[in-house]
Amino acid sequence: MPFEEEQPRRTFALISLGCPKNLVDSERMAGLLHREGYRMVAEADGADLAVVNTCGFIDDARAESHQTIEEMLRLKDRGRLRWVIVAGCLAERDRETLFEKYPALDQLIGVFARDEIAVAVRQLEKKGDSPHLPARPEGCFAQMGTGPFFRPPASPPLPDNDRWRITLPHVAYLKIAEGCNRLCGFCSIPSMRGPYSSKPIDRVAAEAEELAADGVRELVLVAQDTTFYGLDIDGRPRLAELLRRLDEVRGLDWIRLMYLYPMHVTDELIEMIAGGKRILPYLDIPLQHINDEVLRRMGRRVGREDTEKLIDRLRERIESLVLRTTMMTGFPGETEEQFEELVEFVRRRRFERLGVFDFRDEPGTPSVGLDGHLPKDVRVARRDQLMAVQQEITFEWNASWVGKRLEVIIDRRVPDREHAYIGRGYADAPEVDGQVYVTGEGLEPGKIVACEVVAAKGYDLIAVV
Repeated sequence: MPFEEEQPRRTFALISLGCPKNLVDSERMAGLLHREGYRMVAEADGADLAVVNTCGFIDDARAESHQTIEEMLRLKDRGRLRWVIVAGCLAERDRETLFEKYPALDQLIGVFARDEIAVAVRQLEKKGDSPHLPARPEGCFAQMGTGPFFRPPASPPLPDNDRWRITLPHVAYLKIAEGCNRLCGFCSIPSMRGPYSSKPIDRVAAEAEELAADGVRELVLVAQDTTFYGLDIDGRPRLAELLRRLDEVRGLDWIRLMYLYPMHVTDELIEMIAGGKRILPYLDIPLQHINDEVLRRMGRRVGREDTEKLIDRLRERIESLVLRTTMMTGFPGETEEQFEELVEFVRRRRFERLGVFDFRDEPGTPSVGLDGHLPKDVRVARRDQLMAVQQEITFEWNASWVGKRLEVIIDRRVPDREHAYIGRGYADAPEVDGQVYVTGEGLEPGKIVACEVVAAKGYDLIAVV
């Protein structure tokens, strides 16, 4: 939302890593720093403060977080940066070791102490630049959740209003819940983000209205498990009720749903999606696998029969539905026959959008202790084989759009090309799926235009207004 301008005292750079849920936290911290009088700059080099909001989910993400922290500390060592604050999931996960590994860090802020970023900065300003005063507050690691910048999970979740958004001006993520009650054997997120906690409907609606007033046209709903929404409050799923409220928010054009666990998809929810004015027929439902034994070992609590029935219900009742899903290859104990069952399922079900990850050992998760761990080359080869199958499906689906009409939201101009733009159709989530290259006059970012698709190029479409 717009902020009253103040004369900025200092500058800060924000490096946001990981998922859209983490991005919302980053935007909230940026908003609080702006209210504190800080001005955001694009580069950390030369800034007063760098805030690194880290991801701690998988080894690659942790490696990226460590690499970014080290880059910021090198700038600090060269006198090009004054303070470095590390926040987010890696800070929450490795709070006892990060200061030992990086003694030059100025502060750690856990996931649930996010809103205390301004307090942390005031402490740094009060200390000045003396290298002899410890940046970390006393008692920071006395006990989980008790230090000044580590808090226990909040219930209800922390508010996400007054954000300083770093997405495209017409696109925003809206976090409807925090944490997760699923105990999937490969996932460490509940240990970092705590148990599931739904944000009250009135608060979600108020945040949506604030975003719409700030120019947002596409609202992307996120949570670790969006279909669980409401169950922690009164024992019943309330996503349909929330959507009914959001569907009335003036100014919004598209509402996109992400991260729907394949449970608690009620008839009421399906009818709301099918009949909503602004709700896109695009559902992201991570399935992970289809073989019953693999799903049981994963701790998914959903079997093949229920999954097949769910897909049938959705396809039958939601017109022009696009399904995105995620699969995992090489989970401990996965046999060649079980993998081939997954390949056959993907071929037959023809998901419009699908991502594949090979299994990674996550320290502290139940899957570490399972027998039957597969070599990395096997896991990766299966991932590549499944992606090759999906690529053919996606390319064919894209080609079927040639000659058809498609509504496209314009994201940006193509540099150095007149009347050329990049946008997305309803089947394309921001930063996740493909793009639509549009030729036309008088277009601008945030505008939704009717186009004719004239060609398909891999994962992308070519269209004219």
